[in-house]
Amino acid sequence: MSSNQSATHVPATAFSPPAGAYAIDGAHSSAEFAVKHLMISIVTGRIKGIAGALHLDPARPEQSRVEASLDVGTIDTADEKRDAHLRSPDFFDAANHPRITFRSVRAQATGKDEGQLVGELTIRGVTKQVPLKVAFDGAAKDPWGGTRVGFTAEATLDRKDFGLHWNMLLETGGVLVGDKVKVTLRVEAVHQPA
Repeated sequence: MSSNQSATHVPATAFSPPAGAYAIDGAHSSAEFAVKHLMISIVTGRIKGIAGALHLDPARPEQSRVEASLDVGTIDTADEKRDAHLRSPDFFDAANHPRITFRSVRAQATGKDEGQLVGELTIRGVTKQVPLKVAFDGAAKDPWGGTRVGFTAEATLDRKDFGLHWNMLLETGGVLVGDKVKVTLRVEAVHQPA
């Protein structure tokens, strides 16, 4: 699947996960982004090092919440020079702002296994409220007796809103890097029994 397509929603299983605390499994979660390059193509990348927790309430989705962070130092676009530039003060300034954070402020169901999560996103020390379109991808028992849930969340951000202004004008018109960034989060979380 190309990163500029919408995530395919896989119907949730019939298994209903318990309400309560869940820890994000960083080894089975990813944050991907896509942005225009030279006004003609899309460059994709990912940020690893996802950590955080969510409180899930299937009976009352509006009571669900999440806090998560991403390690900017793990940014990967398959080009070491570009990755170093993205970590530099021109973009994320990873030395001074090593993590991107998200803290939800409200949630609502918008359909079967779908919802919207609005939260405070902080990038490079700038905090803005952003809406995430969320799909519940299912729940399952793992081989070790735990319960796991999966979600896909999508948003489109304007990088300039977060102080990421660097760009370069092109001889033929336009700019090197687009302003709109499509973000796709794929999260797997493990239930934490009380």
